Amino acid sequence: MSEEALQPLYQKRIPIYPRSVKGRFRTLKNGILILAYSVYFLLPWVRWERLNAPHQAVLFDIPGRRFYLFDLAVHAQDIIWLGGLLVIAAMLLFFVTGIAGRVFCGYFCFQTLWTDVFILIERWVQGERPARIRLDKAPLGLQKVLKKGATYALWLLTAFLTGLTFTLYWGDAPVLVSQLVRGEAPFAAYATTLFLTATTFVMAGLAREQVCTYMCPYARFQSAMFDKDTLIVAYDRRRGEGSQGRHKLAKGLKTREERLAQGAGDCVDCGYCVQVCPTGIDIRNGLQLQCISCALCIDACDTIMDSLNWPRGLISYTSDSAKEGLKARIVKPKTIGYGVILIAAVTALTWSIVHRVSYNALVAQERQPLYVVMSNGYIQNTYEIKLNNRVTEPMVFRITLEGLPGAELDLGGLNQITLEPERQLRVLARVRLAPQGEEGGQHNFVFVITPVSGPTTDPVTRPSVFYLPGSRASL
Repeated sequence: MSEEALQPLYQKRIPIYPRSVKGRFRTLKNGILILAYSVYFLLPWVRWERLNAPHQAVLFDIPGRRFYLFDLAVHAQDIIWLGGLLVIAAMLLFFVTGIAGRVFCGYFCFQTLWTDVFILIERWVQGERPARIRLDKAPLGLQKVLKKGATYALWLLTAFLTGLTFTLYWGDAPVLVSQLVRGEAPFAAYATTLFLTATTFVMAGLAREQVCTYMCPYARFQSAMFDKDTLIVAYDRRRGEGSQGRHKLAKGLKTREERLAQGAGDCVDCGYCVQVCPTGIDIRNGLQLQCISCALCIDACDTIMDSLNWPRGLISYTSDSAKEGLKARIVKPKTIGYGVILIAAVTALTWSIVHRVSYNALVAQERQPLYVVMSNGYIQNTYEIKLNNRVTEPMVFRITLEGLPGAELDLGGLNQITLEPERQLRVLARVRLAPQGEEGGQHNFVFVITPVSGPTTDPVTRPSVFYLPGSRASL
């Protein structure tokens, strides 16, 4: 059998031990991390007064088939809003990627945010990079068991809180927590919490960079959105390598003047940029699909340059155009196209939400029988009026007739109709009209439904027909 045939199909994973680093990009990532975690973990506990639903600011009520986002109630028929949000998210991702590369991956992706915290826990328990490497290579012993056990326990706790918090968005948080503790919560709550606990533990604790490298499709199709003007994290090879390549600091190679005289570049080959990379790549080898543009290698390189009193920027955010001495273009056909679609989608979604109707009204005529002749000779037609209150506050309606002179409207003795928040109501309306001395006739008229109280007082009209004996519709 040939040597090529004996090669394994899959490369064995090389463990990565990211080293800590300080700098402006690490500070930015920390700020985004704190903001994201604060929003995610605290939002289910924010109270918001409602008359007809739990007092939770953000609540996804599946049994009630509605979502609550503060004052906005999203119903099943508003599914088009979800489509609008997906279009906006996709166009925003394409727009930003075309300009600034994979900044979403480096700063905002859930995988990045949770992996950062898991690495922070690991570093806090096991120590800095050299200590973690020694611990993994050490034989199994009490210290290794304790440190690894404490790390996994804190990972598991973080994963559990992540899964539990996600579940709390789908029910009243205080009530649901109490039910979970007492064993009275729905099975779906336990299943969701345990599933997300397991996946968070595996993805952020064990798989880590493999999720970005092998599971996430974004790394594969990002090249379709990159061009020469796209902002990327790049190493300045001409400055770093010189004519003789990069060299460590040594006698005769300690100052820039000495290095320049011998053709050595500014890169001292310290490896710090590789050690801080969460995906374990060497940015000096050029742009790679594993790079998530987190810019930690920039902070690492800047730290070394500062310690040597050399200019920063050996590794920096730049573009292929800038490296060739050209000015990078932001306004180009691709970004204009993405921007136009993005603005149009945001405008359409905003207009749809702002101009959403507060209530719906439908009128249907009872056709069995089509009309009734009363004992006093009056002709009666019956109609069913369906009212749907779509807001989170009660509404009061008044119903009148127009276009049918002399007609009487009987709503079962009701002068006004009160409809509770997000409730539907069917009202039987009987319309009576004195004989007109004609047979087979019919009259067109409208129901006028006017909100007396609520978020709007704009009336709606619903056309209908009043039938007399002998009309074609009754034959």
